[in-house]
Amino acid sequence: MTIKFKNSYADLPPKFYSKTNPSPVSNPSLILANSSLAQELGIPENWIRSQQAIDTFSGNKILSGSNPIAMVYAGHQFGHFVPQLGDGRALLLGECIDKLGNHRDIQLKGSGKTNYSRSGDGRSPIGPVIREYLVSEAMHALNIPTTRALAAVSTGDTVYRDTSFPGGILTRVAKSHVRIGTFEYFASLNDFESVQTLSDYCINRLYPDCLNSTDKYLTFLKSVVEKQINLIAKWMSVGFIHGVMNTDNISISGETIDFGPCAFMEAFNPNQVFSAIDANGRYRYSKQPEILLWNLMRLAETLLPLIDKNQEKAIEKVTVILKDFWPLFETNWLAILLKKIGFSTMKDNDDLFINELLALIESTHSDFTLSFRYLSNLLLDNPTSLPVPLPLFESEAFKKWVPRWKKRLESEPASFTDIASHMNKINPLFIPRNHLVEAAIQEAIQENKVDLMKTLNALWKQPFLPNETYEHYSYPATNENEVTTTFCGT
Repeated sequence: MTIKFKNSYADLPPKFYSKTNPSPVSNPSLILANSSLAQELGIPENWIRSQQAIDTFSGNKILSGSNPIAMVYAGHQFGHFVPQLGDGRALLLGECIDKLGNHRDIQLKGSGKTNYSRSGDGRSPIGPVIREYLVSEAMHALNIPTTRALAAVSTGDTVYRDTSFPGGILTRVAKSHVRIGTFEYFASLNDFESVQTLSDYCINRLYPDCLNSTDKYLTFLKSVVEKQINLIAKWMSVGFIHGVMNTDNISISGETIDFGPCAFMEAFNPNQVFSAIDANGRYRYSKQPEILLWNLMRLAETLLPLIDKNQEKAIEKVTVILKDFWPLFETNWLAILLKKIGFSTMKDNDDLFINELLALIESTHSDFTLSFRYLSNLLLDNPTSLPVPLPLFESEAFKKWVPRWKKRLESEPASFTDIASHMNKINPLFIPRNHLVEAAIQEAIQENKVDLMKTLNALWKQPFLPNETYEHYSYPATNENEVTTTFCGT
């Protein structure tokens, strides 16, 4: 047996999902397979590219032990509650146990209609498949919790949106596909027995330490809050904008999930929006923590009956946790940003260094990623010339900031050379720049080639290491190839 499936979610009551088989495709072929992830999952490397694997990843074959289901959930979409959503183009094949003993969901995206497809066809154009494969794997290499891409296949079929596109299917791996919206679905039906069943499922699978608590559901909420705060702080430290932080796109596991209109910011702008469907900037870069808190409040509401039978007492307990949101976020955010500028310890007024630097990067319209990356260059005895000029470095205000920064670094235990080396291990040189992702998608659509996708995938697996051959892929977009708008792709 190539994948030893377990089906713990399918073992829950039928109201949690609908059993659905993937719809066959006409001529599947492998675009890319993730050998290193397959190894983590205990899947034989020689199988991952076999015809049986291609048939499995395309939905043409169901492996023994797999019990495909579409999960039901609700969600607040741009602040408006939709009582039933669900996997409209995805199927959970089951779980496998990875080499560390963790349950990992294996899911197909773009595998055909389900009971939750509404008016959709359940298919995916090849573009969103390439985008999610590239960006999710890049996020993993950046040490940001995320779903992973196991394989991408083309289907040989045409998908129609505003025009026709070649179809594709992504095989996605996650610690769990349970979302805040899953809890909202049952709470909206006043089915708190199912909310409890779902909570117990998530605690046992994802947060077993909560079992030792005398108030396990409150501890569960606190654990989810902490995971999500850590995640969003990491997003923002690399300029990532999710683009559609609806409650049905927020994973209980604390992983980044659903890479529809996501993008990486280049010139630093706290109000940056890329998503075409986010017309009012609800999910803009700087508002992501605020939206996360709003989403977590929705989760907390679903758990109130489990936390205390007395609603007033339950609200009091939940409020204590949610009041800690901003201090916890600021602590996480500051800790990450201080490391990015070489501080291993935290001293009074260190936050001023970060705030001043961010203001300077913004006012000079400098590239967010390269501003941090090139900063280490200033600590070397013989600084190298920068391949991309940064307006930040020419700023008089920045030139006054640098000596104060260096003076503060003198109190660090490491030498400037060692500090620079460490900074380069946490400040990426290469990120999934929007114009490069789009170029890989267009190559696949227009030329039926995935050469660029493969090159970028290999490059972004080592985002901190210099690469002379592909150094130009670290450069920001030009006026000619800049991508200012991203699309959901459904």
